[in-house]
Amino acid sequence: MDFRDDVELDSSQVEDAGGGYSGGGGGGFPGGMIIGGGGIVGLIVLVLVVVLNNVGGGGGAEPAQRRSPSNLSGQCRTGKDADQSERCRVVGVVNSIQDYWKQEISGYRAAKTILYSGRLRTSCGTASSAVGPFYCPGDQRVYLDLSFFDQLHTQFGAKGGPFAQAYVIAHEYGHHVQDLLGALDTGGSSVSTELQADCYAGVWAHNAVKTGFYEKPFTRTDISEALDAAAAVGDDRIQQRTQGRIDPESFTHGSSKQRVNAFQRGYEKGTADSCEPGDLR
Repeated sequence: MDFRDDVELDSSQVEDAGGGYSGGGGGGFPGGMIIGGGGIVGLIVLVLVVVLNNVGGGGGAEPAQRRSPSNLSGQCRTGKDADQSERCRVVGVVNSIQDYWKQEISGYRAAKTILYSGRLRTSCGTASSAVGPFYCPGDQRVYLDLSFFDQLHTQFGAKGGPFAQAYVIAHEYGHHVQDLLGALDTGGSSVSTELQADCYAGVWAHNAVKTGFYEKPFTRTDISEALDAAAAVGDDRIQQRTQGRIDPESFTHGSSKQRVNAFQRGYEKGTADSCEPGDLR
């Protein structure tokens, strides 16, 4: 997944908020619930929190140490920077995703990605790193703790890699697309919502090279990283790993097979209208 060296990045689409905030407040969700129960992996983290608290006596997590914000505007100027820095890679991925959807959706409104660690107040309440990546419709922002990508590999068995990261980000922007199209107001099932976001991620991957941010189309290895990540966060694999049993009735994001198939459908078809919920179950 190589960016064009000379492509200019728009770092204003990503904000590094630093981290370590441990204050209270925001117990409710005045601006709307976090979409997907914490984006792509809320279920994983919620289950792990319960398990770890039961084992460790419910002592709770230690506050994160303060991390100073990065100066993305000074660090992330071109595609060459995106190939050398994880934060700049996030900028490049976000730029490409939003460039694509801007061309596809009339009146598209850009959504900023907020990088953070520890805890952070949002329009959807106080978020913590334990929530995982998520989209908040209350302020139309994507929230991302980069440490999640290490957890995806070490705790959930995904191979990881740059395109696994791109898939996660594209999935969250799929929720933003749903928000703009009014799909989040229809009261549909959470599984359908999550699978459609996976499909939208695949649609972007199909068209990403056309945005001008990438040197060449994604390779088979790139796509396999996304498929592996999608499988790793399937409800069935999460439940088997954390509970030792699978309960399809409690699925919130879809099975590994469903998530892989949804991304593949979007990637192969390459159009948003191929991601109708009825075609993804």
